[in-house]
Amino acid sequence: MSSKREQLETWSTLVADTGELAAIRALRPVDATTNPSLLLALAKQGSPLLDEARRLARQLEGDDDPALCCDAFATLTGQTVLELIPGLVSTEVDARLSFDITATVERARRLMALYRELGVDTERVLIKIAATWEGIRAAEILEQEGIHCNLTLVFSLEQALAASQRGATLISPFVGRIHDWYASRGMVIDSPEQDPGVISVRAIFRTLKGLGLDTIVMGASFRNTGQIEALAGCDRLTISPALLEKLADDAGTLTRHLDATDIELVPEQPQMNEASFRWSLNDNPMACDLLADGIRRFARDQEALEALLQAEN
Repeated sequence: MSSKREQLETWSTLVADTGELAAIRALRPVDATTNPSLLLALAKQGSPLLDEARRLARQLEGDDDPALCCDAFATLTGQTVLELIPGLVSTEVDARLSFDITATVERARRLMALYRELGVDTERVLIKIAATWEGIRAAEILEQEGIHCNLTLVFSLEQALAASQRGATLISPFVGRIHDWYASRGMVIDSPEQDPGVISVRAIFRTLKGLGLDTIVMGASFRNTGQIEALAGCDRLTISPALLEKLADDAGTLTRHLDATDIELVPEQPQMNEASFRWSLNDNPMACDLLADGIRRFARDQEALEALLQAEN
């Protein structure tokens, strides 16, 4: 019998949630995602790409600007990852720009310029942006320019709708962090069917498909294989190497839970505007808390990566 990973791959595109090149070689995913936390972990291991990033930054700007060095390191890592996979890589914009439309657009353009400098086909790159109102508006501009975006840190249907209505190529609704938020407040979660993170991603998937929206839904942030299995059939699933290995080692039978072809079209939803978006977040303590926390975490790791690049210069 085929493994659960093999069964899952017949319904969902599997994405490696790592920048670890050895893991990507071993796991052979279709796509890969990176973020500042994963890049920092890679840098702490003494990646040879750090020196290359400094050289690239000097070549382009003549100095060792830490933000540019970080972007160079991110794109060099992305280039290396793309040599190992057939699909796409996501590269994240500095989380400290999450509330600045113009700065996010400019940084995304710079990341794409760096990829072009490296000779990378930019059609294989997704620019990853936090799903704040400003991030979604920046993605709208970038998508119109032909730069495809991955809206991350999605914790609510309203975030998903706003991003999809504005043409985002892909969204990353999180499971594990939602699970943790409710569990830390005393909710007893005995099965994936009761898991609020799983329930959230299922609702997002079914709503977007029911509205006929083209945005790819990629479930993210998993704590266990049960959460992943409960989302079998989601467009994409970005999974850590450890959980991918567990799925590969499990020969049990998997059931498909999501199928866009079985979802009836529903009446069109009103376009999310700034006021309705901000109110929806304000009225959802979980989504509000987790979006802010996710941005803070990525920002701190970005700062740590910049400090590491400067310290070793």
